[in-house]
Amino acid sequence: MIKTDVVIIGGGPCGLAAACGVEKSGAKCVILERDERLGGILNQCIHNGFGLHVFNEELTGPEYAHRWIDKVNECKNVKYYLNSFVYMIECTPNGYLVSAYNDEDLIEVEAKAVILALGCREKPAGSVQLLGTRPSGIFTAGCAQKLINIEGKSVGKRVVILGSGDIGLIMARRLTCEGATVLGIYEIMPQSGGLARNITQCVKDFNIPLNLSTTVTRVEGDKRLTGVYVAPVDQKLQPVAELEKFIPCDTLLLSVGLLPEIEIANDFQLEFNPTTNSYCVDEYFQTSKTGLFCAGNVLHVNDLVDNVSREGQHAGECAGLYALGKLPTAEKVEITFDDHIKYTAPKYIYKTGAGEVQVSFRVNKNYRRTIIRAISGGVEISRRPAPVVTAGEMQTVTIDKSKIQEDLHFEIQVLE
Repeated sequence: MIKTDVVIIGGGPCGLAAACGVEKSGAKCVILERDERLGGILNQCIHNGFGLHVFNEELTGPEYAHRWIDKVNECKNVKYYLNSFVYMIECTPNGYLVSAYNDEDLIEVEAKAVILALGCREKPAGSVQLLGTRPSGIFTAGCAQKLINIEGKSVGKRVVILGSGDIGLIMARRLTCEGATVLGIYEIMPQSGGLARNITQCVKDFNIPLNLSTTVTRVEGDKRLTGVYVAPVDQKLQPVAELEKFIPCDTLLLSVGLLPEIEIANDFQLEFNPTTNSYCVDEYFQTSKTGLFCAGNVLHVNDLVDNVSREGQHAGECAGLYALGKLPTAEKVEITFDDHIKYTAPKYIYKTGAGEVQVSFRVNKNYRRTIIRAISGGVEISRRPAPVVTAGEMQTVTIDKSKIQEDLHFEIQVLE
């Protein structure tokens, strides 16, 4: 039995930053990571673009991960266990008991607080209900990325990509650099789900066709994929059958969304947000279960790893203070928002206390010339012009807590 103050499930960018946050609070923690090394998905992201906000320089994924690994190794009160797959979280009189398999042995960690930092997984082919046969040559974009960047293997020569999330856009560039021909990216929505910089750097700069309001309807092939059918969609996102066409290819990459890895905590029946497919949290990133915290991509899918680390570090510090009995609480204010906004994270803010709190949110679609407003007690307490707001990019607003009254409402004022 291992006893500590906080146990962190996941040793990716969120978990590593959370450990540093726990160290800052003065508490002790244990990281349980199921992979053979720390860093999570960053280890296979060999492209640059990480760390601009946290380290003020552009890093590759492995470089960014090792910055945080070095920080964790400098912490005196942090221990980590690799190859440790967590299979159960239980409540105890002293807090929580987390059980994990480690090299065929059992690890049991007793802690006063738990941080969920498991990240998310890709939606597989079954989630998009592709019609046709089931040949080889159909991969999720992340799987293809690991095969190429970690295993050094080729996935195909003539490639179609379904979905325009960031990883799909990045893999379009990566495959092109490896000598494959990316025949096109097909996105069912009228706008891309990726960052504007990835659309420019990964698609436009390489002359890769990006087809919006279009989807893959079915696949063909016996042992190996030989082609896919694509068709534009109507306003109800239904394929227009008479405009369907066949594209010969040997590879289909799926970039159709991510799912938070929340199953380990489902037995606690936490307050759930169907928009994010995850749990609701307060400004400390604490769920509706006291002492159980949730941050990073397991809470909501972020487009920047810097935001994941920021959330993780804050959650770690708050979890550490909770374990030490120093985390202040008060009456909560639920954040509300208008129809332009899909959700906010956190969902609740405590009325009392000084300082500032950051609120992240996504919008439903792309807008030009907008003003992001925060209103409390009928008074505007925050106002920020935003020339462009896109569905693929997270928005963050900093709120002065001293101005919060009985309510807090966010709205997007669209000027055109």
